[in-house]
Amino acid sequence: MNTSSRIARGKWILTAIGVPVLVGVWWAFRPEKLFINQRVSEAAPAALSAEPEAVYTGRLEGKIHQASGRATIYKSIEGKQYLRLSDFTTSNGPDLHVLLVRSNDKALGQEVVKGDLDSVELGSLKGNQGDQNYDLPATVDLNQYQAVAIYCERFHAIFGVAKLEKF
Repeated sequence: MNTSSRIARGKWILTAIGVPVLVGVWWAFRPEKLFINQRVSEAAPAALSAEPEAVYTGRLEGKIHQASGRATIYKSIEGKQYLRLSDFTTSNGPDLHVLLVRSNDKALGQEVVKGDLDSVELGSLKGNQGDQNYDLPATVDLNQYQAVAIYCERFHAIFGVAKLEKF
């Protein structure tokens, strides 16, 4: 076998293995999200009979990434509850979620969570900037879950936390 055909075959094998590996690394880390912001500007849900009442509120503080804004839980006259993030901003990242967590959970003091958080999932983060709303499940007990966390599920990292206090 001649040397040039061996080199050509080696390049082909390297390409056949390298491209899927690069695609996998890109998918896992999503580096473009470091440079792309996703702005959301949702209006607060309006009740027909009266304005929703603010029940709990807290300021977001960054952990592993910068995070700021206010997290407020509102309750409508009909009893429906929702979380509103206002003046919100954080770094963008892969697989970010909004969670209600126990405010005394020791994992909230860490940047990377070693185990599972005792939490209530409110949904994927809609955008890393702007005002946004998340419905709370009717069964959630706000006496137990009095903190909001922006959580990267892929890397078990806490981007930001707001400890909620009665309004």
